[in-house]
Amino acid sequence: MPRRKKEIDYLSILRQLAASGMMESLPPNRVINNDEELMSVSDRVQQILAIINNKKRPAGNMLFFVMYDIESNKVRRYVVKYLEKKGCTRVQKSIFLADLSMDKYQTIREDLTEVQAAYENNDSILVVPISTDYLKAMKVIGQNIDVDIITHTRNTLFF
Repeated sequence: MPRRKKEIDYLSILRQLAASGMMESLPPNRVINNDEELMSVSDRVQQILAIINNKKRPAGNMLFFVMYDIESNKVRRYVVKYLEKKGCTRVQKSIFLADLSMDKYQTIREDLTEVQAAYENNDSILVVPISTDYLKAMKVIGQNIDVDIITHTRNTLFF
């Protein structure tokens, strides 16, 4: 019979990190690990648009971004895994978009607040609610993707 892996609560892991003597953040010159690789920009935009254009969005759901600047690779990896497990969509290396219930929104805010307080650091974590209209008005700068066409917000005039 295969051995069942014991699942450890995310906040318990962070408490263990704090108790292990990790009292300060690592220097900001961090190495980007392979686990932080992203999908292509067009795939990420498609994920965002799937969230925006979902006609069966539950009425009680809330759209919000989670953005962070976390110096410690270890803590950052745990935050990434935590957000993905909670159902957030990664849109950039340090930015997640979520369309979740108010209860999950509150849980994420509380858990990330506890992460911030778990050890001495210079990190910042932002949880920013956003309306669907603002999300549809987003612009991608620097990549060869025309979000206006994808979101059907560009008007074309024929003469």
